[in-house]
Amino acid sequence: APPAVIDYFLGHNNFYPLLVNQRVRAVLKKREYGAKYTQNNFITAVRAMNEFCLKSSDLEQLRKIRRRSPHDDTEAFTVFLRSDVEAKALDVWGSPEALVRERNLRKEVEREYQESRFLIVTYCKRTPFLQGPGKVVMVAICINGLNFIFKLLAWVYTGSASMFSEAIHSLADTCNQALLALGISQSVRNPDAGHPYGFSNMRYIASLISGVGIFMMGAGLSWYHGVMGLLHPQPIESLLWVRQNLFWFFSFLATLLVAINEIKKSAKQHGLTFYEYVMQSRDPSTNVVLLEDAAAVLGVTLAAGCMGLTSLTGNPLYDSLGSLGVGTLLGAVSAFLIYTNTEALLGRSIQPERVQKLTEFLENDPAVRAVHDVKATDLGLSKVRFKAEVDFDGRVVTRSYLEKQDIDQILNDIQQVKTPEDLENFMLKHGENIIDTLGAEVDRLEKELKQRNPEVRHVDLEIL
Repeated sequence: APPAVIDYFLGHNNFYPLLVNQRVRAVLKKREYGAKYTQNNFITAVRAMNEFCLKSSDLEQLRKIRRRSPHDDTEAFTVFLRSDVEAKALDVWGSPEALVRERNLRKEVEREYQESRFLIVTYCKRTPFLQGPGKVVMVAICINGLNFIFKLLAWVYTGSASMFSEAIHSLADTCNQALLALGISQSVRNPDAGHPYGFSNMRYIASLISGVGIFMMGAGLSWYHGVMGLLHPQPIESLLWVRQNLFWFFSFLATLLVAINEIKKSAKQHGLTFYEYVMQSRDPSTNVVLLEDAAAVLGVTLAAGCMGLTSLTGNPLYDSLGSLGVGTLLGAVSAFLIYTNTEALLGRSIQPERVQKLTEFLENDPAVRAVHDVKATDLGLSKVRFKAEVDFDGRVVTRSYLEKQDIDQILNDIQQVKTPEDLENFMLKHGENIIDTLGAEVDRLEKELKQRNPEVRHVDLEIL
């Protein structure tokens, strides 16, 4: 606008806001950012070598930029401009087609390496398997395997429907606990690119399948044999095998005590009661052993009682009813295991008290104004994933930035601002630094949250 017009507007306060708005629109003209602008994106050295098939020596001559690191163990790391990396890759490989061929070849080699490495990793993970739940499961496998053999021989000798149900029960227990052992061995595998949160849910998957197996093999066959005994009653030939193998009860009781001791120890570590620990299915593998052996103790007692009544009265009805009772007991156990493990696999929330504790920690930080949309999910094996949207106080973040700056230098830079271009450059410089400071505040909160709450393994704080 001509100087005379500007003087006129400045002399009339009613038109001054209009002048300011016009000047703002003129100075802060909206820029159109096309695909070319994304060439300013940064890329790490690892990505440059993996995605563009470069060597570390190829990166030495490229422009290096120091940026804030997203990792807890380093404060800053070196990145490169993506445009520089792309140009270097074309220079090394000659054409985009050659780069694609080399990339596909390396992916195939990596796949073969991972397949061969899997067996080695599985072998190396055997040591922790024999501790805690793994020890409980191995003891149960050995005892239930022996019980199945003796019960099967007892059924062949006596023809008892209740004893057949108990033999099937022990077989189901042995197979299910072998499945639990597989789940435990897989759950300790390290996270990989395809499973970034690890394999801890393998224990719940194995326990879920185990619950279904108990229902089909244990409860189903016991009900079937009980019904067939009612329809076609057969007398029991001898109770000699039952009398000679009373140790079944005590062997199940021994395994049950091992499982109870392990659960008590784990519940104490987590500050929970025995009942809460079992109902929340904190350790699904030990839970299965506990419930299976509890059902086994009750089942053996029930089968022995029914066989005794049949022996005293000569009526095989009691033996068949015992088989139906064992099947009902196993059905109840399987229903509980299916329900609790399904709930865990669906991604259940942790206790409200723990969610409140994590939320209060964030809200008590000076840089945080409010916390919204909090989600804390139990990943299994005492691992928690925490997510929240955080409204940061921009003034606190800005002060945190200024505390690390030379104020006299900033004041001098402000005095050098004479034109809109100078103002834009000044704001771009400090604006980018303030965004970095905000990112550093997010990293700080995530790190402190993990340190104070070791069960929290993954933290996702979104800036609102």
